[in-house]
Amino acid sequence: MKDKTNFKKGSRMAWSPYSLPIKSLILSALILTGIQATLQAQVDQFTKPSWWFGAAAGANFNFYRGSTQELNSDLTVPTAFHDGNGIGLYLAPLLEFHRPDSRWGIMLQAGYDSRKGFVRTSSYPPYNCAADLSANLSYITVEPSLRLAPFKSNFYLYGGPRFAFNLGKSFTYKLGINPDYPDQVADPDVTGDFSNMNKTLISMQIGAGYDIPLSSQNKQIQFVLSPFVSFQPYFGQDPRSIETWNVTTLRVGAALKFGRGHKISAPAKAVVSLPAAVVVLAPEVKFSVNSPTNIPVGRRVRETFPLRNYVFFDIGSTEIPDRYVLITKDQVKDFKEDQMEVFAPKKLSGRSGRQMIVYYNVLNILGDRMGKNPSATITLVGSSEKGPVDGRAMAKSVRRYLTGVFGIDASRISIEGRDKPKIPSEQPGGTLELVLLREGDRRVSIESSSPALLMEFQIGPDAPLKPVEIIAVQEAPLDSYVSVNVEGANEAFSSWSLEVRDEKGTVQYFGPYTQEKVSIPGKSILGARPVCDFKVTMIGQTKSGTTVKKETPVHMILWTPPEREEGMRFSVIFEFNESQFITIYEKYLTDIVTPKIPKGGTVIIHGHTDIIGEEAHNQELSLARAKVVRSIIENALSKAGRSDVKFKVYGFGEDQSLSPFENKFPEERFYNRYVIIDIIPPK
Repeated sequence: MKDKTNFKKGSRMAWSPYSLPIKSLILSALILTGIQATLQAQVDQFTKPSWWFGAAAGANFNFYRGSTQELNSDLTVPTAFHDGNGIGLYLAPLLEFHRPDSRWGIMLQAGYDSRKGFVRTSSYPPYNCAADLSANLSYITVEPSLRLAPFKSNFYLYGGPRFAFNLGKSFTYKLGINPDYPDQVADPDVTGDFSNMNKTLISMQIGAGYDIPLSSQNKQIQFVLSPFVSFQPYFGQDPRSIETWNVTTLRVGAALKFGRGHKISAPAKAVVSLPAAVVVLAPEVKFSVNSPTNIPVGRRVRETFPLRNYVFFDIGSTEIPDRYVLITKDQVKDFKEDQMEVFAPKKLSGRSGRQMIVYYNVLNILGDRMGKNPSATITLVGSSEKGPVDGRAMAKSVRRYLTGVFGIDASRISIEGRDKPKIPSEQPGGTLELVLLREGDRRVSIESSSPALLMEFQIGPDAPLKPVEIIAVQEAPLDSYVSVNVEGANEAFSSWSLEVRDEKGTVQYFGPYTQEKVSIPGKSILGARPVCDFKVTMIGQTKSGTTVKKETPVHMILWTPPEREEGMRFSVIFEFNESQFITIYEKYLTDIVTPKIPKGGTVIIHGHTDIIGEEAHNQELSLARAKVVRSIIENALSKAGRSDVKFKVYGFGEDQSLSPFENKFPEERFYNRYVIIDIIPPK
C-alpha cells in the first residue's frame, strides 16, 4: 500500500510515517509552527494506579470465650472469669498491588491492634460479691493478604494469615462489696500484668471491601476510600499459654489509599526535545475510525429469545431462589407468554431486563405449556456438588411447584439426581475459577422429548425450550457503533486512549484500552446532536514510556429509522468453553433463521463469552463462535442461490461494556455464552 492517507466511505484512516525524511519533516514543522504551546495546553489523562499506599483505621469488636482464673503468680481469684466482650482500636499503614484489569492482587497491613475485653462475675461465693476484670491486651500485627475482585469491579475479597506480637498485657481487677453489707468498704482495684502471655500469635482473617474513587483519572495522584469488614476466628488467638481463654474478633473500618497513575498523554515539549534517533524508533501502528454513514437512534426489534432449560439453585439451598418468578394458583389464569412484564422478578439486573424477565418466568412458561399440551412429559435432573440425594431434593422443589400451582399430574414429571450435570462446566483437572463454575453446575435441567416444549429441531439434555418472541426497542443497535482500530497496538503500546474533540472544542475522553479494536456507541459520542464533525486523536503510551499521537477527522450523522422498519434478532447458545455447534443447530439456522433474511439485508453476528477464563482466550472464543454461525448461514444462502446479503462479524469476548447480560448469577453467565444474529432490512 502507498504511503498516503486512504479514505473509504464511512471510514477515516491515518497511516503512520514509514521513512526517516517524512518523520524529520514532521518534526521540523512542529518546531517551526510553534505548535508546542497548543499541545501543552491539553489535559493529560492517566491510567489507574497499580500500587496503592495509605492507612486503615477501624474498631475491633472482641469476643472472649473460655475461662481464666490465675491472673498472674501473685493473684488467683476465687472464681474463674468466663465470657466477655470489648472494643479496641485498629490503626495500620497499608500497601496494595493490583492491576486495574486483573482480579488478583496482594495487600499488606502492619500496625497497632487492640484486643480490649471486659468480664463481670455477678456472684462471688462465699462472699456474694460482684467482680470485674478488664483486660487491656494490644499487639503489633502484620497481616499479608491475597486480594480477589471476582467481577473485576470495585468490590473485592481478601484473606490471609495474621502475625501478632504482644505489646500490652495489663489488667484491672475490681472486687465489689457484698450487697448484704452496704456499708462495707470496697477493696481497692488491683492492677497488674497477665502472666504466661504468648508473645507471638499466628492466626488468620477473611474480609471484604469496596473501593470508592475520590478523584478522576484526570489526576495523576488518585485517592480511594475503602470501607471494609473482616473476621478473625479464635483459631490461634489464645492470648495465654495456660487456661482456655481465646478471642474472636470482628473488625469494621475504612482505608484511605492513594496511588500514582501513568501519564497517557504528554506535552509536546518532551517529544520535541528527544533526539532524532528516538523519533525514528517510533512504533509502526495503523489508526483508523470507521463510523456508520447514519447512526440509528433506536430500532424496533422482533427478538426470538432462546429459553435456557436450566433452573439454578443457590449454594446450600434446595429451594427455588426468590429471583425466579413464582406465582399462585389464582394467577395462573392471567399468565400469558406475551405479557410477562406483569410478572417481573423481585431481583432484576439492570442489563437486558426484558430478556431476563422472560428467563425468570421459565417455570411458569413450562407449567403453562404443559397445561396446554397434556401429552407432554419432562424429566427434571437435579445436579448438586453434595451428591444425587441433594440433587433430587432440588428437582422435587421444581416438581412440587409445577404440580401445586399449575396442577400438572406428577406422573408426567420424572426425577433424577446427579453429582454433576450431563454437560458440566467444571472439567476434570480444572483449577481456575472453580467457584463460578460450580455455581453453574448446581442446577436442575429440564429434559423432554415433546416438540411442543422444545426449540425447533432440538432434542437431548442440552436442548433449550421453545423460544419466546419479544418486541422491544434497541436503544443502541450494533450498527450504530463506531469502530476504532489501532493495528499493531498489542506490540507497540502498553495502553492507548482516545480524545474526541467537536467543532466547539469540547473534548471527550475514552479509554485507556489495551486491545487493538474497540467499539463505542455512536450516540454516546454524538449525544442529542443530529450531525457533527469530530477530530479523533489516538494517544498511545509505548512500553518504553514515550507517547505516540495520531488523529483523523470523523463525520457523524444521527438518524431515526422509520417506524415501519423492524429488525429481527435470533440467538444461539453455546456450552462453556465450546466454539463448535452441536449438529442439530445447523438445521435451525438453515431452516428457521436464513429464510427470514430479506433481499439486500445486512446480518450482524456478534459472539460473546462470560467472564470465566483469560480475557485473550475469551476474545478468540467469541469470534470463533460468531464465525461458525456465519459459515452455516452463508452455506444456506449459497444453496438458495443468494449472494445479496452483507455480513458483519464481531467477537466481543467478555467485554462487560458490550456483553448482553450481567455476570453476577450463573444464569446470566450462561446467557453470555452465545451468539446474537441481528437481521437488518435494507435502508
